[in-house]
Amino acid sequence: MPQKEHPMKSEWLTTASTLSKALPYLQRYDGATVVIKFGGHAMGSDAAMESFARDVVLMQQVGVNPVIVHGGGPMINDMLKRLDIQSDFVDGKRITDAATMEVVEMVLSGRVNKRIVQAINAQGGRAVGLSGKDASLMTCDVADPKLGLVGKPRDIDPTVLNTLFEADMIPVIAPLGSGDAGETFNINGDTVAGAIAAALKADRLLLLTDVSGVKNAEGEILTELSPDTIKQLTASGVIAGGMIPKTETALEAIAGGVRAVVIIDGRAPNACLLELFTDHGAGSLIRSPDAPIGS
Repeated sequence: MPQKEHPMKSEWLTTASTLSKALPYLQRYDGATVVIKFGGHAMGSDAAMESFARDVVLMQQVGVNPVIVHGGGPMINDMLKRLDIQSDFVDGKRITDAATMEVVEMVLSGRVNKRIVQAINAQGGRAVGLSGKDASLMTCDVADPKLGLVGKPRDIDPTVLNTLFEADMIPVIAPLGSGDAGETFNINGDTVAGAIAAALKADRLLLLTDVSGVKNAEGEILTELSPDTIKQLTASGVIAGGMIPKTETALEAIAGGVRAVVIIDGRAPNACLLELFTDHGAGSLIRSPDAPIGS
Protein backbone atom coordinates (compact mmCIF):
# COMPACT_ATOMS: atom_id res chain seq x y z
CA MET A 1 0.00 0.00 0.00
CA PRO A 2 1.58 3.36 -1.04
CA GLN A 3 2.46 5.72 1.75
CA LYS A 4 0.91 9.17 1.81
CA GLU A 5 3.22 12.14 1.50
CA HIS A 6 3.57 13.89 4.85
CA PRO A 7 1.68 17.22 4.66
CA MET A 8 4.64 19.12 6.18
CA LYS A 9 7.27 17.69 3.85
CA SER A 10 7.35 20.64 1.45
CA GLU A 11 7.69 23.07 4.35
CA TRP A 12 10.58 21.05 5.76
CA LEU A 13 12.33 21.09 2.40
CA THR A 14 11.88 24.84 2.15
CA THR A 15 13.35 25.32 5.61
CA ALA A 16 16.32 23.09 4.80
CA SER A 17 16.90 24.93 1.53
CA THR A 18 16.83 28.29 3.29
CA LEU A 19 19.39 27.13 5.84
CA SER A 20 21.62 25.71 3.13
CA LYS A 21 21.52 28.93 1.13
CA ALA A 22 22.42 30.89 4.26
CA LEU A 23 25.78 29.10 4.65
CA PRO A 24 27.89 31.64 2.70
CA TYR A 25 26.41 34.47 4.74
CA LEU A 26 26.94 32.63 8.03
CA GLN A 27 30.58 32.21 7.03
CA ARG A 28 30.76 35.82 5.86
CA TYR A 29 29.63 37.22 9.24
CA ASP A 30 31.44 34.78 11.51
CA GLY A 31 33.29 36.98 14.02
CA ALA A 32 31.78 40.20 12.63
CA THR A 33 30.53 43.03 14.82
CA VAL A 34 27.03 44.27 14.00
CA VAL A 35 25.58 47.32 15.76
CA ILE A 36 21.78 47.53 15.74
CA LYS A 37 19.81 50.70 16.53
CA PHE A 38 16.56 49.33 17.95
CA GLY A 39 13.46 51.48 18.13
CA GLY A 40 10.12 52.31 16.61
CA HIS A 41 7.30 49.80 16.25
CA ALA A 42 9.37 46.82 17.38
CA MET A 43 9.84 48.34 20.84
CA GLY A 44 6.13 48.86 21.42
CA SER A 45 4.92 45.31 20.86
CA ASP A 46 5.71 42.36 23.13
CA ALA A 47 5.53 39.96 20.18
CA ALA A 48 7.88 42.11 18.08
CA MET A 49 10.27 42.45 21.03
CA GLU A 50 10.33 38.67 21.49
CA SER A 51 11.00 38.13 17.79
CA PHE A 52 13.80 40.71 17.77
CA ALA A 53 15.40 39.17 20.86
CA ARG A 54 15.30 35.70 19.28
CA ASP A 55 16.98 37.04 16.15
CA VAL A 56 19.73 38.69 18.21
CA VAL A 57 20.43 35.47 20.10
CA LEU A 58 20.55 33.52 16.85
CA MET A 59 23.00 36.05 15.40
CA GLN A 60 25.33 35.55 18.34
CA GLN A 61 24.90 31.77 18.17
CA VAL A 62 26.30 31.74 14.61
CA GLY A 63 29.34 33.87 15.47
CA VAL A 64 28.19 37.49 15.19
CA ASN A 65 28.99 40.01 17.94
CA PRO A 66 25.73 42.01 18.20
CA VAL A 67 25.56 45.37 19.97
CA ILE A 68 22.13 46.86 20.65
CA VAL A 69 21.59 50.62 21.00
CA HIS A 70 18.03 51.66 21.80
CA GLY A 71 15.91 54.78 21.97
CA GLY A 72 12.80 55.41 24.04
CA GLY A 73 11.27 58.77 23.13
CA PRO A 74 7.61 57.71 23.45
CA MET A 75 8.25 56.12 26.85
CA ILE A 76 9.98 59.30 28.04
CA ASN A 77 7.05 61.42 26.86
CA ASP A 78 4.62 59.14 28.66
CA MET A 79 6.53 59.32 31.94
CA LEU A 80 6.93 63.10 31.78
CA LYS A 81 3.19 63.39 31.29
CA ARG A 82 2.44 61.02 34.19
CA LEU A 83 4.75 63.03 36.47
CA ASP A 84 3.27 66.31 35.21
CA ILE A 85 6.67 67.67 34.20
CA GLN A 86 6.24 70.40 31.61
CA SER A 87 8.71 70.70 28.75
CA ASP A 88 9.84 73.73 26.77
CA PHE A 89 10.82 73.47 23.13
CA VAL A 90 13.19 75.32 20.78
CA ASP A 91 12.72 74.83 17.04
CA GLY A 92 10.57 71.82 17.77
CA LYS A 93 13.22 70.16 19.97
CA ARG A 94 12.73 69.51 23.67
CA ILE A 95 14.92 71.39 26.14
CA THR A 96 16.39 68.83 28.54
CA ASP A 97 16.70 70.51 31.92
CA ALA A 98 17.79 68.81 35.15
CA ALA A 99 14.28 67.60 36.07
CA THR A 100 13.69 66.20 32.59
CA MET A 101 17.11 64.55 32.61
CA GLU A 102 16.23 62.61 35.75
CA VAL A 103 13.20 61.14 34.00
CA VAL A 104 15.15 60.47 30.79
CA GLU A 105 17.80 58.50 32.66
CA MET A 106 15.24 56.62 34.73
CA VAL A 107 13.29 55.55 31.64
CA LEU A 108 16.19 54.81 29.29
CA SER A 109 18.62 53.11 31.68
CA GLY A 110 15.83 51.53 33.71
CA ARG A 111 12.52 50.59 32.16
CA VAL A 112 13.48 50.44 28.48
CA ASN A 113 16.98 49.02 28.80
CA LYS A 114 16.03 46.24 31.21
CA ARG A 115 13.01 45.25 29.13
CA ILE A 116 15.30 44.56 26.17
CA VAL A 117 17.84 42.78 28.37
CA GLN A 118 15.14 40.54 29.82
CA ALA A 119 13.75 39.75 26.37
CA ILE A 120 17.18 38.62 25.11
CA ASN A 121 17.90 36.61 28.24
CA ALA A 122 14.49 34.91 27.94
CA GLN A 123 15.59 33.60 24.52
CA GLY A 124 18.75 32.05 25.94
CA GLY A 125 21.13 34.95 25.41
CA ARG A 126 23.29 36.69 28.01
CA ALA A 127 22.58 40.39 27.69
CA VAL A 128 24.05 43.15 29.85
CA GLY A 129 22.44 46.57 30.09
CA LEU A 130 24.57 49.69 30.30
CA SER A 131 24.67 53.29 29.14
CA GLY A 132 27.38 55.49 27.72
CA LYS A 133 28.17 56.54 31.29
CA ASP A 134 29.45 53.07 32.22
CA ALA A 135 33.21 52.46 32.08
CA SER A 136 33.63 55.84 30.33
CA LEU A 137 32.09 54.35 27.21
CA MET A 138 30.93 57.73 25.87
CA THR A 139 32.15 61.21 26.74
CA CYS A 140 30.09 64.07 25.35
CA ASP A 141 30.10 67.76 24.58
CA VAL A 142 27.02 69.97 24.65
CA ALA A 143 25.21 69.58 21.32
CA ASP A 144 23.42 72.94 21.49
CA PRO A 145 23.40 75.21 24.56
CA LYS A 146 19.78 76.14 23.84
CA LEU A 147 18.72 72.50 24.34
CA GLY A 148 20.28 72.02 27.77
CA LEU A 149 21.57 68.54 28.64
CA VAL A 150 21.59 67.19 25.10
CA GLY A 151 24.98 65.84 24.11
CA LYS A 152 26.99 64.81 21.10
CA PRO A 153 29.62 62.07 21.42
CA ARG A 154 33.24 63.22 21.48
CA ASP A 155 35.21 60.21 22.76
CA ILE A 156 34.23 56.54 22.65
CA ASP A 157 36.12 53.96 24.71
CA PRO A 158 34.88 50.50 23.60
CA THR A 159 36.96 48.56 26.16
CA VAL A 160 33.91 47.41 28.10
CA LEU A 161 32.21 46.23 24.89
CA ASN A 162 35.21 44.14 23.86
CA THR A 163 35.29 42.64 27.35
CA LEU A 164 31.64 41.63 27.00
CA PHE A 165 32.29 40.10 23.57
CA GLU A 166 35.04 37.94 25.05
CA ALA A 167 32.58 36.71 27.69
CA ASP A 168 29.92 35.91 25.04
CA MET A 169 27.63 38.63 26.36
CA ILE A 170 25.44 41.01 24.37
CA PRO A 171 25.69 44.73 25.22
CA VAL A 172 22.41 46.67 25.32
CA ILE A 173 23.20 50.39 25.45
CA ALA A 174 21.01 53.30 26.56
CA PRO A 175 21.83 56.56 24.71
CA LEU A 176 23.25 58.52 27.61
CA GLY A 177 26.75 59.89 28.10
CA SER A 178 28.90 61.81 30.55
CA GLY A 179 30.35 65.30 30.32
CA ASP A 180 33.76 66.42 31.51
CA ALA A 181 32.20 67.95 34.64
CA GLY A 182 30.23 64.81 35.46
CA GLU A 183 26.99 65.87 33.78
CA THR A 184 24.64 63.32 32.29
CA PHE A 185 23.67 63.96 28.67
CA ASN A 186 20.78 62.65 26.63
CA ILE A 187 21.91 61.72 23.08
CA ASN A 188 20.06 60.86 19.91
CA GLY A 189 19.95 57.06 19.63
CA ASP A 190 20.96 56.96 15.95
CA THR A 191 23.93 59.19 16.73
CA VAL A 192 25.04 56.90 19.56
CA ALA A 193 24.72 53.81 17.36
CA GLY A 194 26.79 55.43 14.61
CA ALA A 195 29.51 56.59 16.99
CA ILE A 196 29.81 53.18 18.66
CA ALA A 197 29.81 51.39 15.30
CA ALA A 198 32.64 53.63 14.11
CA ALA A 199 34.65 53.08 17.31
CA LEU A 200 34.30 49.32 16.90
CA LYS A 201 34.96 49.51 13.12
CA ALA A 202 31.78 47.45 12.85
CA ASP A 203 31.03 45.35 9.81
CA ARG A 204 27.43 46.56 9.74
CA LEU A 205 25.30 49.25 11.34
CA LEU A 206 21.61 48.36 11.09
CA LEU A 207 19.22 51.27 11.67
CA LEU A 208 15.74 49.87 12.35
CA THR A 209 12.99 52.29 11.40
CA ASP A 210 9.25 52.39 10.73
CA VAL A 211 9.74 52.95 7.00
CA SER A 212 10.81 50.57 4.24
CA GLY A 213 14.08 52.33 3.47
CA VAL A 214 15.44 55.22 1.41
CA LYS A 215 13.22 56.06 -1.55
CA ASN A 216 13.89 57.82 -4.85
CA ALA A 217 11.80 60.62 -6.36
CA GLU A 218 9.31 58.05 -7.68
CA GLY A 219 8.81 56.54 -4.23
CA GLU A 220 10.71 53.35 -5.04
CA ILE A 221 12.97 51.76 -2.43
CA LEU A 222 16.66 52.09 -3.25
CA THR A 223 18.39 48.87 -2.22
CA GLU A 224 21.94 50.22 -2.49
CA LEU A 225 23.34 53.73 -2.37
CA SER A 226 26.73 55.42 -2.22
CA PRO A 227 27.52 58.40 0.03
CA ASP A 228 27.56 60.65 -3.05
CA THR A 229 24.07 59.48 -4.03
CA ILE A 230 22.84 60.20 -0.49
CA LYS A 231 24.22 63.75 -0.69
CA GLN A 232 22.62 64.33 -4.10
CA LEU A 233 19.21 63.05 -2.96
CA THR A 234 19.37 65.23 0.14
CA ALA A 235 20.36 68.34 -1.81
CA SER A 236 17.46 67.80 -4.22
CA GLY A 237 14.96 67.34 -1.39
CA VAL A 238 14.20 63.68 -2.16
CA ILE A 239 15.65 62.66 1.19
CA ALA A 240 13.81 64.82 3.70
CA GLY A 241 12.29 64.93 7.18
CA GLY A 242 13.19 62.15 9.59
CA MET A 243 15.27 60.31 7.00
CA ILE A 244 17.88 63.09 6.96
CA PRO A 245 19.37 62.39 10.43
CA LYS A 246 19.45 58.66 9.67
CA THR A 247 21.35 59.12 6.41
CA GLU A 248 23.65 61.65 8.10
CA THR A 249 24.39 59.04 10.76
CA ALA A 250 25.12 56.53 7.99
CA LEU A 251 27.58 58.87 6.25
CA GLU A 252 29.39 59.67 9.50
CA ALA A 253 29.61 55.98 10.42
CA ILE A 254 31.06 55.04 7.03
CA ALA A 255 33.55 57.91 7.24
CA GLY A 256 34.50 56.55 10.68
CA GLY A 257 35.32 53.08 9.37
CA VAL A 258 32.03 51.14 9.35
CA ARG A 259 31.94 48.88 6.28
CA ALA A 260 28.27 49.50 5.48
CA VAL A 261 25.06 50.87 6.97
CA VAL A 262 21.59 49.48 6.29
CA ILE A 263 18.35 51.35 6.93
CA ILE A 264 15.77 48.64 7.57
CA ASP A 265 12.04 48.46 8.20
CA GLY A 266 11.98 47.14 11.75
CA ARG A 267 8.30 46.26 11.38
CA ALA A 268 9.19 43.39 9.02
CA PRO A 269 9.48 40.01 10.77
CA ASN A 270 13.09 38.84 11.14
CA ALA A 271 14.35 41.97 9.38
CA CYS A 272 17.91 41.66 10.72
CA LEU A 273 18.19 38.01 9.70
CA LEU A 274 16.86 38.77 6.23
CA GLU A 275 19.44 41.50 5.79
CA LEU A 276 22.44 39.54 7.02
CA PHE A 277 21.75 35.98 5.94
CA THR A 278 19.83 36.13 2.62
CA ASP A 279 20.83 37.22 -0.86
CA HIS A 280 18.12 39.88 -1.20
CA GLY A 281 18.55 41.78 2.05
CA ALA A 282 15.80 43.80 3.69
CA GLY A 283 16.52 47.51 3.35
CA SER A 284 18.64 50.28 1.85
CA LEU A 285 22.36 49.50 2.02
CA ILE A 286 24.77 52.45 2.07
CA ARG A 287 28.46 51.92 1.42
CA SER A 288 31.33 53.51 -0.45
CA PRO A 289 31.71 52.45 -4.10
CA ASP A 290 35.32 51.45 -3.40
CA ALA A 291 34.32 49.09 -0.55
CA PRO A 292 35.88 45.61 -0.96
CA ILE A 293 33.88 42.95 -2.76
CA GLY A 294 31.75 41.00 -0.31
CA SER A 295 31.44 43.91 2.07
